[in-house]
Amino acid sequence: MADSYQVGNRIIKASELMDLLGRYQLLPQLVRGMIIDDVIAEYPLNDEERSNFVQQFYEQNKLSTPEARQAWLESQGMDEAQLSALIERPARLEKFKQGVFGKKVEAYFLTRKAALDRVLYSLIRTKDLGIAQELYFRIKEGEQSFADLAKQFSQGGEAATGGLVGPSPLTAPHPAIARTLQVSQPGQLWPPVRLEDWYVIVRLEKFFPAQLDESTRRQLIEEMFETWMREQLKAMGPLKAHLLTAS
Repeated sequence: MADSYQVGNRIIKASELMDLLGRYQLLPQLVRGMIIDDVIAEYPLNDEERSNFVQQFYEQNKLSTPEARQAWLESQGMDEAQLSALIERPARLEKFKQGVFGKKVEAYFLTRKAALDRVLYSLIRTKDLGIAQELYFRIKEGEQSFADLAKQFSQGGEAATGGLVGPSPLTAPHPAIARTLQVSQPGQLWPPVRLEDWYVIVRLEKFFPAQLDESTRRQLIEEMFETWMREQLKAMGPLKAHLLTAS
């Protein structure tokens, strides 16, 4: 390992590197990268995959000629082996995620479904119980629409949308509202209830149950990976502390 490195006009001693990584909060990224490198070692690309990813990288970065590629390498301070590793790394990481977490996604989806379900609902909130009761009966009797009354009387941001909120995850509303929406049928209007400083009127407009489509599958795999990574970083805590004090 070199005793010192030159960055611009500055000479950095090797003994300073860990202090700089800690100062600039780069140590977690370093440790994360090392963990990833370890696990993707078991997930190589075949020749066809490697060729396809290299070509995609060249096209995306407009490196169509050997001269352009060499100039890019020099500007990045990299050699061809480092470039190859850079290009392959995301694909190998994706292979790792699919290999480890892809087979768990269906079971994980069932544990997360309630949080992934989305709702579109109407809301009116006011601090006056009398007004809230009057508005409820006007809506219930069909005297005025929910939207018109929300625009006129609701005291929150939902007034601008005629009371409509969402579609949003069922975990987004206040827990009391979420519980009401969970047991509602579309179009069901609820009488005013006290919620902290407000009296609220809620009506479920539409329920969007979560489905394990490709987009949701990718989201859940990413969630499981990040949870796994946090556990790895936590386990590396003593090592990080040692590295910080070793320089």
